[in-house]
This record gives sequence, C-alpha cells and structure tokens, in this order.
Amino acid sequence: MPAMKWKNWKGLAAAAAMTVAAHAAQAAVPLPALGANPAEVSVSGLSAGGFMAVQLHVAYSATFKRGAGVVAGGPYYCAEGSVVNATGRCMTHSTSIPVSSLVSTTNSWAASGAIDPVSNMSNSKVYMFSGTSDNTVKQPVMDDLKTYYQSFVPAANVAYKNNIGAGHAMVTDDYGSACSTTAAPYINNCGFDLAGEILTQLYGPLNPRNNGTLGGTFTEFNQSEFISGHGMAATGWIYVPQACTTTSCRVHLVLHGCKQNYTDVSDQYVRKTGYNRWADTNNIVLIYPQTSTAATNSCWDWWGYDNANYAKKSGPQMAAMKAMIDRVTGSSGGSGLPAPTGVGTSGATASSMVIAWNAVSGASGYNVYRGGSKVNASPVTATSYTDSGLAASTTYSWTVAALNASNVEGTMSSAATGTTTGGGSGGTCYTASNYTHTIAGRAYALYGLTYAYGSNQSMGLWNIYVTTTLKQTGPNYYVIGTC
Repeated sequence: MPAMKWKNWKGLAAAAAMTVAAHAAQAAVPLPALGANPAEVSVSGLSAGGFMAVQLHVAYSATFKRGAGVVAGGPYYCAEGSVVNATGRCMTHSTSIPVSSLVSTTNSWAASGAIDPVSNMSNSKVYMFSGTSDNTVKQPVMDDLKTYYQSFVPAANVAYKNNIGAGHAMVTDDYGSACSTTAAPYINNCGFDLAGEILTQLYGPLNPRNNGTLGGTFTEFNQSEFISGHGMAATGWIYVPQACTTTSCRVHLVLHGCKQNYTDVSDQYVRKTGYNRWADTNNIVLIYPQTSTAATNSCWDWWGYDNANYAKKSGPQMAAMKAMIDRVTGSSGGSGLPAPTGVGTSGATASSMVIAWNAVSGASGYNVYRGGSKVNASPVTATSYTDSGLAASTTYSWTVAALNASNVEGTMSSAATGTTTGGGSGGTCYTASNYTHTIAGRAYALYGLTYAYGSNQSMGLWNIYVTTTLKQTGPNYYVIGTC
C-alpha cells in the first residue's frame, strides 16, 4: 500500500543534485534540542503514514495536542493486529469496520494507561482527505475514521475534504503526477495545496507561504539513537526555519507512506509535498522520520508486522517518534528521565521471563510493562525483573520506564520481545512451499512476498518453488526454524 515539500521550483533540479551529493558525503548528526513549544505539536501522514498519524494522535494525545492530518488513512487500531484486516476492511472496505468496538478498545486502553487519556483529544483538531479516484484506501474507510473521531473530537474541530479526483497520493498545487494517478512517487498535482490546508486546520490562520528560496535548514539526523531496527531507517530529516534557532516554535511530524521513504523516492517526500514553504513563514519545525526498506513495503507498522503493541505507547515505532518530539521540545517524559537502553529478555521458562536493561542516571526505580500494562506492584530498584505467570510457547513484549524520586515516569524504552518455552517437543514444525503455508493458514502473502503469521518473519517469494520450515510456538504464532 503506497502512500506518501520545498524550494524555488526553477532551481529544483540543481538543488536536488546538490542534496544527493551532500547526503552521500555528510554523516547524520544528533536530532537538535530546540526548546520548541510542547503545546504546539501535531502530526500528519499519507496512507500507512495516515494510519500511523491516527495512532500517534490517539495513543499520545497528551503530546500531539494540536491534532492530526490524515490522508487516506483509517480508524485507530483498524487492523486489530491482522494483515487480513489491514488489506481488506481497512483499505478496500471489503467488510465493515467495527467502529464501535474500536472506540471501546480505545477507552479500555486509555483506562489501563496503555495510551493517554482520551479527554486530551477534545481540544485537538483533525483534517481528513480522501480522493475520489483512490482505489487503494477507499472513501468508506475514511468515512469510518470520521465516525470514529466523533466519539472523541467535537464535530466542529473535524474537516473532511472528499471531493477531489485524486488517486492514492499526497496532493499539491504545483508538483507531481496527474491528479488521478496512483503510482510512484505517490505525489500528485491536483491544483490543491493539501499541506497548507492541513496546517491551517491544525494551527489556525497562517502567514502566506514562502514560494521562494527557503531561509531555514534541512538536516539529516541520526534516528538510531531513538530506535534500532523495527523497520526504521538509521536516519531521518528535519527542517528548521531560521527563526526557530532563537524562538520557541511549533512542531509538526510528517509521515510518508509505503514505498515513499528516502531510499524509495529520494528527497521528494521531504522537499516536494508543500509543507516546508508554510513552515518557513509560520515558525513550524518539521520532522520527517523514515522507515527502512527492511520494513514491509517500507510501511509504518499499523497492523502489527513488527510488534503486537504497535498501536500503544509501548509500540517501538510509536515510542521512537515520541522520543523525537521530546528531544526537539526539550521534554523527556513526565520526569525528565531518558528511556532505558539495552532492554532485553533472557532466561525463558514455560511461565517466566527475565527482563534486563541499562541503568538510567538519576533514576530511583523502574516500572516494567508487558503489552502496555504495568506488571510490577512496586518500583523495581534493580536493573532486571522476572515476569512470571506467563503462558507457555507464547511471545510477549516488554518496555521499561525510569522513575524519579517522586515516582514520575520518564520516556518509555523501546520494546523487547521474548517467547516462553513450551516443554515437550518444543512446538510442531511444518515444511512446505510458501504457497502451501498460506493455504494452510500458517503464513500470509503481501505484495508477492510471504510472511509467517505471528512473528511476521519474511519467508521469501510467494510461490510453489520456495520451501520453508515453520515452527509453531503458540496459537497462530509461527517462526522460521528447524525441529
């Protein structure tokens, strides 16, 4: 599912060539701490980025206070951890989306602390866009998103544009493919300034955009200090208007779609979707996180291909982008303590797992979360914890947060996963062609490739010639292995 930015257009070709050379020659730098305004943070995205924008807005509603712009996305937790749901009801609307159930899940997770209180969304704004020629994420999906938001955001705060003949793409008023096209780079010229409309909805009336040479700075920053692996690239991009080096500015997180990261389309999404020229004259810092080509179809994780907690605050990609916002605004969770690093699992038994991490300077203790729910009754004073009462042959995910002297949590760590032992034969193995595995319900096919259910490990091409051994380690959970 594809889904999806700057300069004096006459000098664009020369600027692009210079950018490519600079990209090859310069090492990425740390994301700067700019002291931006934490009350003026928002997010937008296209397609997979649209689904992720909704996830961030809902799960981290205390952070993304200004709201979200959603282009060809869908309701929060629409896929419910299933690629079948993702490619079916959440894209083509082949079956109905259980909006009421998703609202219920949202409220339940907020009550448990897995996501922020839903009351935060009542003061935020939402902008939605769906093209009439978009057959990838069809309009009924976006209609359901509007219905979903009605439970949390006042109707007056939601804008929905759905009468332009755009294909599946980010829309501009002066750059890209023909409006109805659905093809790389998934940026279409529809004579409509979508980036400007999104930012205006989220922030109110804006100064006119800068159609000339921008005065700010593009910087490639080191993403790996926030997350390693999990489908995210080693570097991302940030645009800082000149005024924001001395002024506390707004922050907007911009999320590309599938097959739109820097490797896929170079800097087109970062520079040519129209955001930067509005940011330049309105003191908005823009962060462009990037997936890696190791991610499924270069998509963000909105159906669980990387982690079962993908839609919660503990989701690895989610926590990483929250940490980026914390860096730029100068926040670092409620206590100011950074996320613990080196979180890992070991010592698996049929009913327990040891979780360990590196010490955080200034921490008085730690909280440990399994699947987004806290498992320790009192603060953990060591740098390891044994979680017990687990089911055999089951994969779990844990995150850790440091506590200050007042027991206020800092930034959540990246997630670590582990699988309990099962005893006996240690699981059943199946050796068959990738095609046969999908027919038997042990794997699924997506974009010509095959992935194991549960672990989402890539098995190679989907055909009758590639043979793979899958080991079942839990209910509907398979890993590539031998027996």
